[in-house]
Amino acid sequence: MTETLAALLFAHVLADFVLQTGWIAANKARPGVLVLHGAVVLATAQAALGRADAWELPVLALVHVATDAVKARFGNRALGGFLADQGAHVAAILALAAWRPDLWPGGAWAGTLWLPWMMALAAGFVVATRAGGFAVGFLMQPWAANAPDGLPNGGKLIGLLERGLIFLLVLVGQPAGIGFLIAAKSVLRFEATSKDQHRGEYVIIGTLASFAWALVFAYLTVWLMAALPPLEIAPAAH
Repeated sequence: MTETLAALLFAHVLADFVLQTGWIAANKARPGVLVLHGAVVLATAQAALGRADAWELPVLALVHVATDAVKARFGNRALGGFLADQGAHVAAILALAAWRPDLWPGGAWAGTLWLPWMMALAAGFVVATRAGGFAVGFLMQPWAANAPDGLPNGGKLIGLLERGLIFLLVLVGQPAGIGFLIAAKSVLRFEATSKDQHRGEYVIIGTLASFAWALVFAYLTVWLMAALPPLEIAPAAH
């Protein structure tokens, strides 16, 4: 089941956070755009599993499109809507992986033992960094006027880098290094925020949310990779 789950999660992350453009995200209320996004969801799932014969994958794509249609019709661009939408997608993936754990063994990549590991790693990294940017952005949206002045999109880039570093520190078993990252950011931001309480609180809330998101998904990635079948290293020839 875990290989199927890793492949489907990787496909979902590709479809929603890598291949989905801003134009698609902003125009999902249009049927043609939803169909286009659904085609991408289906294609990534088929490619990740290495099979196009499973009828369950078009059904998964239809469920994905239906969820997005509901969000486009009734949802709002806020953190709650983002989490509910992604939670529904992940629930559908978990249900399919539990019901059809043989989707991966029956696919073209079944003999490639390292591929599920790389898919889990890539999916976790993208969710921790790029998806985290959306989540933190939605959280901080009500206080955007208090954002510190700086380079255009500088705060977004800083967030991506800090979440990426946290993810890597957890993956290599050095979470203590996150403390130095917090200290460094505090020092660098001190001058800009110490004289303005609103901006200071804005930075603190955003930083804690960004760090927490990265930590949660870094450890979830570690858990998923640990649940995958171990890689067998062939003994050296004598």
